[in-house]
Amino acid sequence: MEVIHLLLDFLKDPLTVLQMFILQYGTLVYVILFLIILVETGVVVMPLLPGDSLLFSVGLIAATTGEINIYFVIPLLILAALIGDNINYFIGKKFGDLIQKKEKLLFLKKEHIEETEKYFEKYGTKTVILARYIPIVRTIAPFVAGAGEMKYKTYLTYCFIGACLWVCSITLLGYFLGNIPWIKTNFEKVVLGIVLISVLPIVIKVFQAKFCKK
Repeated sequence: MEVIHLLLDFLKDPLTVLQMFILQYGTLVYVILFLIILVETGVVVMPLLPGDSLLFSVGLIAATTGEINIYFVIPLLILAALIGDNINYFIGKKFGDLIQKKEKLLFLKKEHIEETEKYFEKYGTKTVILARYIPIVRTIAPFVAGAGEMKYKTYLTYCFIGACLWVCSITLLGYFLGNIPWIKTNFEKVVLGIVLISVLPIVIKVFQAKFCKK
């Protein structure tokens, strides 16, 4: 239960939880950040861990308190995302058929996989990059790439580009906006905005599907 409460707190207010981790664990926070991004991108059944909002929080703390080194954390989290994606790719390659037969496995639903497959049909290999900015799809895209027999060399190229773009853009956005007073005093609203923008493509997709049916 404590883990679930911590996860909910992290999703709601990653900045406060991250500051708590820094206070309690000091430089070990780098290990915690590495593991969160690794699991969020690498374990197909855990798509609900914070991603965009966490990276934004990392950048904000680096800019405002200096308790996180921006020059160290960005390469570290790119590495975490790359390792996570590759783990996920090979899980898909090995167990894709087995997992897709399940209607639900922990936080993963079969419909999530089906939705990600539609992205691949529409955008092809670019999905590996585009999915970085879409929660849930970000976690499932490497799995679908592996299950769909995408060539590993092709996947690795797009995976590397996507990891660099995602970590750098969101973290640096938090870093350069972190000193704006309104951002600091209204961070919960900022996080909510990031989440809404992130899930907007999914919402649009749902409305399009319903409209097409009608």
